[in-house]
Amino acid sequence: MKKKILFGFVAAIVFCTAFFSYKILFSSTSENNSVTLVRVVKGDIENTVTATGMVSPKSYVDVGAQVSGQIMQLYVEAGDIVQTGDLLVEIDTTVLETKVESSKAELVYQKAQLKDRESKLTLAKLAFERQKELLASDATSKEAYENAEAALFSAEASIDMIKAQIKQTESSLKENQANLKYAKIYAPMSGTVSTMSVKKGQTLNSNMNTPTILQIADLSTVTIGAEVSEADVAKLKRGMDVYFKTLGSQNVWRTKLSKIEPTPTVTNNVVLYKAIFDVENSSGELMNSMTAQVFFVISSAKDVFLVPITAISKTDDEHALVMLRKADGTFAPVPIEIGVSNRVQVEVKSGLNEGDVIASNFMALEGAKKIGAQPNRTNSRLSFGMMR
Repeated sequence: MKKKILFGFVAAIVFCTAFFSYKILFSSTSENNSVTLVRVVKGDIENTVTATGMVSPKSYVDVGAQVSGQIMQLYVEAGDIVQTGDLLVEIDTTVLETKVESSKAELVYQKAQLKDRESKLTLAKLAFERQKELLASDATSKEAYENAEAALFSAEASIDMIKAQIKQTESSLKENQANLKYAKIYAPMSGTVSTMSVKKGQTLNSNMNTPTILQIADLSTVTIGAEVSEADVAKLKRGMDVYFKTLGSQNVWRTKLSKIEPTPTVTNNVVLYKAIFDVENSSGELMNSMTAQVFFVISSAKDVFLVPITAISKTDDEHALVMLRKADGTFAPVPIEIGVSNRVQVEVKSGLNEGDVIASNFMALEGAKKIGAQPNRTNSRLSFGMMR
């Protein structure tokens, strides 16, 4: 019983092996007898370098606080459009106003001191002149004369000192008045409030650094920085055509390449160069930090004859062969002149006409001919793959 089961199992294995071997051999011949055909059509073609970029504003400014204090009012929020001079933020002015009033009071006191010192200077001048006259008539001593002279010099120096103090206080007053004005922060440029870094009630400390409150960006013109691999960057030239799309949008924006930054970024041993270009954005559809799929146009052609890249066998950079189906259903190699090509299609400048039928895979047809499977009307299963 066991021998019968074992024999049956071995027989099944042998049968399956023979069956699948037959299928493989048969399918090899059958596949080589099957040729997909395409017609020569007219269309547009582009050879492009693709890259991923990011949208950023062409011009922007970080608005900061020049004074310390608590934020009392925020008049804008992210997304608001502002004009130059619009009031954005107010900081608590209690301490700043106190400093201004203190400087004013100090200035009043010093000016009063100046008047007092000027009066003393007048008296010192009179006393000196009197001692000078008395000394001339030997009516006073030399010592009294010298004391009067020293008192005069001291009074004059006192005047100079108080004037210097007044200038210093006036300078402090101007600084405190300016700081008081800085408590109201105005828009330095027109644009869109792109980010807000603070909240109402937050305390700012400008003594440590200049705290950024918000950013205003001019989004009427945006800049796109696309990262291009080192293998493709040599193909790019300043002024070449470039277009891009954003995620979730069918719109296409077209412009020219402005520049390529010479210093790359290296991440995980991948070297990427940044290609920069600007585009007009009056509609406001392009927003900060959007991802852009970028296409740099190396070459292009419009309304030309096109065939699949797999249908040709290059003989040099400008010439190739295709397998053209003749009237009797057989195929013959035909030389053609080629132009713009990409990974999918190639432009045919001469050698073919619109509507000509060719094999979609030159090498497959050559292989079929070598094993004796010459495609023709009677022994080939032909199907058309229409090019778009």
